[in-house]
Amino acid sequence: MTYACPQGHQSSAADFCDVCGAPLDVTAPSAVIPSSGAAPSATPPAPAAPPSSLNLPDSNAAALACPNCATENPADALFCENCGYDFTTGQMPAPPSSAPPPGADWVAELWIDPEWFEHQDAPGGCAVSGAPEVVPLRATTIAIGRRSKSRNLSPELDCSGDGAVSHEHAQLTLDRDRWYVEDLGSTNGTFVGAPGEPLPGTPLPPRQRRELADDERVYVGAWTRIVVRRATDNEKANTSV
Repeated sequence: MTYACPQGHQSSAADFCDVCGAPLDVTAPSAVIPSSGAAPSATPPAPAAPPSSLNLPDSNAAALACPNCATENPADALFCENCGYDFTTGQMPAPPSSAPPPGADWVAELWIDPEWFEHQDAPGGCAVSGAPEVVPLRATTIAIGRRSKSRNLSPELDCSGDGAVSHEHAQLTLDRDRWYVEDLGSTNGTFVGAPGEPLPGTPLPPRQRRELADDERVYVGAWTRIVVRRATDNEKANTSV
């Protein structure tokens, strides 16, 4: 089953378009596209979950399994979003480089934040939280988003597990020892808050840099919290981090 996006895309997710992230209204008669390609039924099936302001993937939607990495892709995908496998030619993706990267003075912690999930009133369930993923920041411009080999997108802060994050969601910029965050016109917005304060409710204006204080946090998607900090001596010495 696929669904019609108001922007003209076909989405395998029932709540938000998995191409552009726009909200979908599956209760509309024209929203459901039958697998036979026939005209939409006047009485669509009931949605699996109530509408929400965030985009989370529908694990039960029809998908195309990649023969290389087994990742499920939209039925009309030309390339695998995960590994870049070409569904048309059968060409395999190039192997990644094995050269170890240099150390980094800064790192970003990617957290799964259940409180942010509840604050967003997101559909479905929150991913299991635990220790953060620590990502070294080895450039002065860091992309935040979800990877897509078909669009040649490999963000340094890969939030692919959070379907409410846009492919090109936001970016971090280092300028004279200070970090700035900028929303790139994402669907669900980029938020900044400080520990001990209420969770933010107003997204940053798109395309405007905002300086981050030392303890401030960046919130994106349904449950993702990002904290930028200086790397510890152990993290600097460990080139695998």
